[in-house]
Amino acid sequence: MPRTPSAPAGAAEAAADGILGGHRDRGSAPPPRTAEEAVATARAYAESVSDGVIERDRAGNAPVAELARLDASGLLAITVPRSLGGPELGAAALAEVIRTIAAVDPAIAQVPQGHFLFCDVLAVWGTARQQRALFGEVLGGARFGNGLAERGGLHGQDLRTRLHGFPDGGGSGPHLTGRKYYTTGSLTARWIGVSALDDVGRLVLAFVRRDAPGVHVGDDWNVMGQRATVSGTATFEDVPADPGLVVRYARAFEVPQQLGARAQLVHAAIQTGIAGGALRDASEFVRTRARPFFEAATAGWAHTAGEDPHTIYRYGQLATKVRAAEALLASAAATLEEIGRVPADPAAAARGSLAVAQAKAFASDVAAEVTTDLFSLSGASATDEKYDLSRHWRNARTHASHDPVAWKYHHVGNFMLNDVLPPNHGQL
Repeated sequence: MPRTPSAPAGAAEAAADGILGGHRDRGSAPPPRTAEEAVATARAYAESVSDGVIERDRAGNAPVAELARLDASGLLAITVPRSLGGPELGAAALAEVIRTIAAVDPAIAQVPQGHFLFCDVLAVWGTARQQRALFGEVLGGARFGNGLAERGGLHGQDLRTRLHGFPDGGGSGPHLTGRKYYTTGSLTARWIGVSALDDVGRLVLAFVRRDAPGVHVGDDWNVMGQRATVSGTATFEDVPADPGLVVRYARAFEVPQQLGARAQLVHAAIQTGIAGGALRDASEFVRTRARPFFEAATAGWAHTAGEDPHTIYRYGQLATKVRAAEALLASAAATLEEIGRVPADPAAAARGSLAVAQAKAFASDVAAEVTTDLFSLSGASATDEKYDLSRHWRNARTHASHDPVAWKYHHVGNFMLNDVLPPNHGQL
């Protein structure tokens, strides 16, 4: 991205107009226009990447080709506002798209989580020029990578990354310096949204090109699950930032908002997808590979593993819990659709946040239970590494570690018992 010279207020925002947005990459599809089309596209995409899921899990490398197909599918533009050329599909469509992909490969499903968050930020808090420029990029097949989290501070929001030369400018214009971790999707993204503090200590979100001078994204992601997210370290060494592409992000947390709830809805969909995918694979293994326990067989109760009465009972329990997780996810998404991107008041923000908290917490518990009991249903042969069935548990546990389920149940209980609203105007 060309370096933008220092400019006074007003002219700084005009710098965003210099971005060439709106073109569609060769081979990129237009976004689906309805929820039904979006889910059908997600199913086709998930099917196209299903054969390589075990290899991707074992290798832990960035799934470059698979993510290029995701970028070209049009799915990343489904939440772009209609006024800016997108279909502006709601939370229900987004949740079902993510759940569908996560049931096949939750690592790939997690890659655009930050992307959809940034689309919401731009839709609510972006200037008209920022919206035209960056949504034009998204409609053209671009994806936003995540540059939010850091290591080493007192807590996850203790930021050390700085945007120097903003908001007042000076010198050669704003420059970004810092180090991020858990940078899901950034290795293969076109743009990275980077949170930082400006010269007066206010939270901002700067959008910089992945290939900008001074941006370095590594592959030091060595964890037990969600390996293909490659959510390692990104460093920003005096990166020139376009002042017209800096969102004054602090404002979002000073009023009732649904950014956190909508971001968490994607996480809830990933956990729900993991649970459904594990149940599907358990069913396949029981029906095609497992043997009945000898007591059931010798008693004449079961000629196949699927006829074992204990297996039938436990599978029925797990299937019911997965269905409940799916229903709770759909209910939370419907609540967010009713509230909209901008809640009317703190009570509405709390309602959306708590609905998603329940869906996320329950889905995380169910995913952990199904991915564990998969092996008791399927028997010892299911532990053979050639089947890689342990990936379901590893993915569920790794993904759930993002934020404690206990705090979500705490906020739900505290509201219902004591009328205490969630913190940060609805951010959970």
